[in-house]
Formats: sequence, C-alpha cells, structure tokens
Amino acid sequence: MIDFTLTDEQRDLRDRTRAFVTDEIIPYEKDPRVTPHGPTDELRLELNQLAREAGLFAPHVPTQWGGMGLDHTDMALVFEAAGYSPLGPVALHCAAPDEGNMNLLAKVATPEQQERYLKPLAAGETRSCFNMTEPGGAGSDPTMLETTAVPDGNHFAINGRKWLITGANGAAFTIIMAHVPDGHGMEAGPTMFLAPMDSDGIKIERDLETMDSSFTGGHCEVVFDNLRVPADAVLGEVGQAFRYVQVRLAPARLTHCMRWLGGANRAHDIATDYAKNREAFGKPLGEHEGVGFMLADNEIDLQQSRLMIWWTARELDAGSKARHESSMTKVAVSEALFRVADRCVQILGGMGMTEDTVVNQMFREIRGFRIYDGPSEVHRWAIARRILKNR
Repeated sequence: MIDFTLTDEQRDLRDRTRAFVTDEIIPYEKDPRVTPHGPTDELRLELNQLAREAGLFAPHVPTQWGGMGLDHTDMALVFEAAGYSPLGPVALHCAAPDEGNMNLLAKVATPEQQERYLKPLAAGETRSCFNMTEPGGAGSDPTMLETTAVPDGNHFAINGRKWLITGANGAAFTIIMAHVPDGHGMEAGPTMFLAPMDSDGIKIERDLETMDSSFTGGHCEVVFDNLRVPADAVLGEVGQAFRYVQVRLAPARLTHCMRWLGGANRAHDIATDYAKNREAFGKPLGEHEGVGFMLADNEIDLQQSRLMIWWTARELDAGSKARHESSMTKVAVSEALFRVADRCVQILGGMGMTEDTVVNQMFREIRGFRIYDGPSEVHRWAIARRILKNR
C-alpha cells in the first residue's frame, strides 16, 4: 500500500525543525561571518550549539556516534526544513561534504579509523573533505583518475592534483581517491585513503571563486606532492573505491535534493508574498495570469520533487541501493528546483537581481545542483543503459 501520510512524530519533527530554522537561523544570514567562501568555522560552531540546544543536531548520524539516528524518510523531512535557509544544514551539521563522509565512514571505516576520524567529525569538532575531482581527469567519469598511490614498503606515496574540493580550507582530514598501479603484489585500482589535511605533502593551492557561497571552507584546488600515508590509511580495501563511491553517492544525491527543496520552498514563499502585495497595472501581480501561472507551476514542481524524494528515501530504507531511483530523482528534482528558482527571480523582477532577498543566492546555489554528484546528462545516460539492459 502506498501511503504518504505523516505520523504525529514526523509532523512534530518537521515543524520543530522549520520553526528552529526560521526563528533562530535565518537572522544569521546577514552576519558578516557569512563570506563568499561560506560561513566561517566560528559561525558554524555557534550555529551547531543552537541546534544541540534545540535537540536537532546531526539528524543523520547513528546514535552510537551522538546523532539522532534518523532513517532516510525522516531525514527527508528534517533536511527539507533545514534547507529553508542556506545556513540551516550548516547549523544541523548535515551539510555536504561532511554528511556524505560521515555516512561512508560509518559503513566502511575500521573501528580505529572511526575513533580517529568519525567520532570528532560526528560531534562537529572537525570538518572533512572528499578529494576525487581532478582538472582534466576524474570528474563525471571517475575512471579518468590520474592521481596515483604507489606502494612504498608499508606506506603509499600519493601524487596528483584535485580541484573543486568542497570544504578543503579548514578541514581536519580528507578522503582521497587515488589509483594504485599494477605490479606491486597487491590488487590494483582506484582506492580510498584517509589523511590529516595538515600532513606534509598536502597543499591547498588556491580557493576557487564559484557561483555558490553556502559551503564552509569553499571550494579549493589541492595538490598532493609525495604524500606518504601508512597502509592502515586505506579506507576499505585496495582497488574497491568505485564500490565505496556508490555507498556514498546514492544517499548523498538524495540529501542534496532534500536540502535544496527547502531552499526552493523559501524562494517560492518570498515570490508568493511579493506577488500578493506588489501592484502593477491596477491589481496585485499574482492576479495577472502570467505571474499566477508561474506560482502554480512552482507548486507543481515542488510537490512532484517532494514525492520523488520520499519515494527514493523509502527505497533506501527498505534496503535497496536505489541507484536507478536516486539517479532519476536527482535529475528530475535538480531541474525542477532550478525552474522554481528561475521563476522566483522573474516574479521579483529587479528585486530578484539584488541580494535584498535570499532568492538571488538560491538561484545561484540551485544552478550548481544540476552539476554536483553527476550532471543530468550523465545520469540520463546511466538511466538509459539500465532501461536497455533490463527490458
């Protein structure tokens, strides 16, 4: 039976989160510590404390690591409510890339690695980053990985260049994707490694200037110059990184959808309020058919996005890997939410071009969503391959 009815507990959780973000977090949006490269760590820690006091900190983290231990369905409600402000996911400690990294470490890391890296990350004491994307190398096609990790005794020597590494500036540690070459008496192939970001051999070469501004630590270009890591720094097994990427990415695609659904809702609410109160040609804007139809289309796109997110969340909660479902949802939701944000800018007119409202930022942030965790074109290609294989 298909049932989209929320329980009393779920409604309370959603409403408490929305009230917290509206009352406690939105007032911080004009704080000078919100920079073009994201909120500072000082602000992040302050917001984290507010979330702790509200009982809403780390909703996705297993209870054994101090989180709320929510399943994907309940996360969909909380993450959407958190995304109503760009600072909401930061406050609740469920923003990318930390949220995806925590999920990966909880499922793949050894107990020793979890104690060293996951425990302080889950507590909000540290931040992390994920080094996979390369200029001219691995990106949408991870098989183009150029960074190497050459075995050297009981260590690996890692060399390569990464870019668009979210949160690298100020991160305590990183997960690195590198290729272990043949001929060293072990399985070769793409492998994940853990390393402190202050290690000799890691250099943040530059902060990239990007369209978005909601990620603490911004986006950076990182160079690995003969970084030596011990054999116990391998995350999982040598040669199995592509398998672990799927462990991380399928849920991470969906949590992106959840957060930006909240942001698109915020933009829609601002545009709706403007359309009710701004008059032109003798009546409120919203009573003009062109504007009214844009609001109607927004409502349709928002609800369709929400239902697709809930559908995929329930597939994940039922034990499915949900690769097909998450790809479809990521494409549909990222494109629908961009349409919503674009219409909101149009409804606001000149005001939509300014930073007097958060709509300008939501438009820029959501545009990037069509690229993060696989662009629409790659997901459509993967969806098509599965259709042809299974029909």
